Parts: sequence; structure tokens; C-alpha cells
Amino acid sequence: MGGVIFGGLLLLLVIITLFKTARVVPNKEAFIVERLGKYSKTLEAGFHILFPWIDVVRYRHTLKEQAIDVPSQLCITKDNIQVEVDGVLYIKVIDPYKASYGVDNYLFATIQLAQTTMRSEMGKLDLDKTFEERDTINAGILKVLDEATIPWGVKVTRYEIRNINPPQSIKDAMEKQMRAEREKRAVIAESEGERQAKINRSEGDKQEAIQKSEGEKQRKINEAEGRAQEILKVAQATAEGIRIVANAINVEKGNEAVALKLAEQYITEFGKLAKTNNTMIIPSNLSDIGSLISSMTNIISEINKGKK
Repeated sequence: MGGVIFGGLLLLLVIITLFKTARVVPNKEAFIVERLGKYSKTLEAGFHILFPWIDVVRYRHTLKEQAIDVPSQLCITKDNIQVEVDGVLYIKVIDPYKASYGVDNYLFATIQLAQTTMRSEMGKLDLDKTFEERDTINAGILKVLDEATIPWGVKVTRYEIRNINPPQSIKDAMEKQMRAEREKRAVIAESEGERQAKINRSEGDKQEAIQKSEGEKQRKINEAEGRAQEILKVAQATAEGIRIVANAINVEKGNEAVALKLAEQYITEFGKLAKTNNTMIIPSNLSDIGSLISSMTNIISEINKGKK
């Protein structure tokens, strides 16, 4: 019975020894090995053989980028408003040796540094600016963390503010402010619309007046051109009639025909005067008609002599 127990213990010891001798390091991980309490080497991904009971794997680090939750904390803004802020921190181990011996717990140290830096950055801005300047705050925190974590063998790749929660009273005030701002924008937009509508109407009236004036101008031009054409046509017709009469005078006995025509017109007009007036004026000497005819005949004869 004692031999079985001893054999079992010996087998267990062999198994433990083999386990401590052969180590397989997963991909994207690093093991820190100490020999008799002193740093010996860093094991990267792959299979490794150690001295049992002398070499000990003291630290295990992942080389992947890690997302760390930064717990919410109370911060005081520049205008003395208390807000609750939390965030997310992204870090990566770049030197396993420094991450093991440069700081006791690099995760805890980085989170604490991120919180203190966040309080400092939030104290530089007013509450309204904290919502607008998130990128500036993130960049400021990242710069401080990146410089501070170099001795720890850790690289801070990014920091993001997740939530900024002001007190309920401040939220109510901000909501009222936003409501007033929206109403203001609505009133401004409405007034701008009315102004634009008036401008459009006035512009339309202006264009209409211009079109009417242009139309009136063209109408008057057309009427003037029509009257000019009419006057020209009448003048041309009159001149043509005069030429025809002149030519008729030159023919044989043309003088007597003209004199006879004048006498007819005289008598016709005299007759019209008798019809349109109650009182009829009788020439004192009716022989004036003959004298008129004789005078016109002599004038036409003199004209013909001058032409010849």
C-alpha cells in the first residue's frame, strides 16, 4: 500500500516537473521568466523549455490592444458646475519587461491617471464648451497619458469620453435654453421668409411695370410710325394728284377744264352753306363767279408760259 502511494506521488511530481519544464506561449502574449527570483528572460509566442523549480513564469501579458472602462467620476467645470463623466481607454503593452517591473499594476495606474487628468481638463472649460470640445479634451488626456505611461511599457492609443451628465437642474435649464433657441430660429426663419416674399413681390411688380412701360413705348412707336406712314402716303397721293392735274392743264383746252372745275367747286360749297345755315349770305355781285373763273384761267395761262 505504501509503495502505491509513493509511486503515485512520484508520478505526480514527474507531471508537475514536465509542466514546469515545457511551456507553450499563445500568440500575442508574453511571459516574464524569473530564475531564482531574478529576471531571466521574456518568452514570446511558441514552445519553450525551462529549468524546473529554478525558472518560474512570474508575469503573463497580452500584447493585444485592450479597451478599459474608466469609471464615472465627478468633475468641476470652469463655471463651477458639477458633472459626472466616464470614458473608455485603449492601451497596448509594447514592453512586457517594463509593464512587469516599471509599475505594480499598469491597468490600475493608467485608469487612475486618466481620471485625474480628466478632472484637470474638465476644469479648464465651461459647461457649454465641454459638449463642444470633446475632441480637445480627449486629445489633452491622451497626450498626458501617452507621456506618463512610457516608463510602464504601455502605449495609450486612444481615449474617448463616453458620457457627460450634468445635474438635473442644469439639464432643465439647458432644455429651456435650447427650446428658446429653437423658437428664436423659427421666428428668424419666418421673418426671413416674409422678407424674401416681399422682395419677390416687389421684384415682380417692378418687372411688370417695366414690361408695361416697354409695351406702352412700343405701342406709341408703332402708332407714330403708322401716323408717319399715313402722312407720307397722303402727301404722296396729294403730290401725285397735283402732278396729274398739272399734266392735265398742259393738254388742249386744259385751262378751260380747270376753270370749269373751280367754278363747280365754288357753286357746290356755296350750296352747302345754304343748307347748313338759316341765314344765307348772297354775294353783292353775282358776276364775281365769272371774274373768279377768268382770274384762274389767266393764272394757269401764266404758269404754262413760265414752264415753256
